[in-house]
Amino acid sequence: MKAIVFKKPGVFTYEDRPIPEINTPTDIRIKILGVGICGTDLHILMDPPLHPAKPNIIFGHEFCGQVESVGNAVENLSPGDKVIVDPHPPCGNCDNCRSDRPEMCENLFLHGEGIEGQAATRGIFQDGGLTSYAVIPACSAYKIAQSTPFHRMALAEPLSCTGYGIEKLKIQAGDTVCILGAGPIGQLFTALAKVNGATKVIVSKPHQYRRAKALECGANRVVNPTKEDLKKVILEETNGLGVDHCIEAVGQFLMTAIDMVRTGGKVLMFGHDETAAPPIKLGEIVKKEVEVHGCFLGKYYYEKAARIIESNILPLDVIATHVLPLSEYQKGLDLLRAGQALKVIIYPE
Repeated sequence: MKAIVFKKPGVFTYEDRPIPEINTPTDIRIKILGVGICGTDLHILMDPPLHPAKPNIIFGHEFCGQVESVGNAVENLSPGDKVIVDPHPPCGNCDNCRSDRPEMCENLFLHGEGIEGQAATRGIFQDGGLTSYAVIPACSAYKIAQSTPFHRMALAEPLSCTGYGIEKLKIQAGDTVCILGAGPIGQLFTALAKVNGATKVIVSKPHQYRRAKALECGANRVVNPTKEDLKKVILEETNGLGVDHCIEAVGQFLMTAIDMVRTGGKVLMFGHDETAAPPIKLGEIVKKEVEVHGCFLGKYYYEKAARIIESNILPLDVIATHVLPLSEYQKGLDLLRAGQALKVIIYPE
């Protein structure tokens, strides 16, 4: 089978790999249906990289598929089932898992120089989905309706992460929200904020293409922060108070997010940049009594993600802008780097 294989920063190959076999009774083999290209993938393929990865693994962690065969201990899945995949499932047995913190599973994180604290994500540190078949633990697969198109299924991983994150804010009807960033993650946050009841969602992004997409995803107002004063816009839109919630979906603008919220407001720091170390005015957090939440991976959200995708309540077709064959993976990267796509979905040929 053909596969996209990560070699080193800036280098991948399109090569043959053997079809994997089930060797563990609790595993399943799936036929890959679709794989999303993530911003993390772009960071890994930079030189120098902004995110580490293991050389010679099959790339791609946002994948979905259809069950082809199951191990003899698997009871909840059958050949033919369509599934979305959690590429970093918790073990369920460690102290954190048993204390309702599965996103901090002690057996999920790696240790060593350059990888300390990284999640052992399938498609980054072990073989992933940019190929035709994958063998995965049955516990990481979640059934979804047979009628679900694969380009929507492939959004399950970012939807699970953003859905888990937005639950931390407890957005209610009538709340105001500012979102910094309008990539696929920012677009998902925009749509989720609206369906959770936010009456005003303001999205900040320099890129016109993505600002236009944000309006399609439910934003009430979009701002080009290179030409407009974002703080002034926020105050105009909130009667001088600031927003109830600000979601940072870039990785470098925590202080901006803190500055956008009202007294007692909430900030969700979601953007992930390992190199970022911005200065923070601690006095602003103290005086405004700002709640700052971090968010990493998801917390048993995949079952919920499957139901959300099936419902078609979110504008996922707006976010999945391109569908390309595996052999055109480089074209997908080029589109994203040129700012001409939101989420590119790859399918095996």
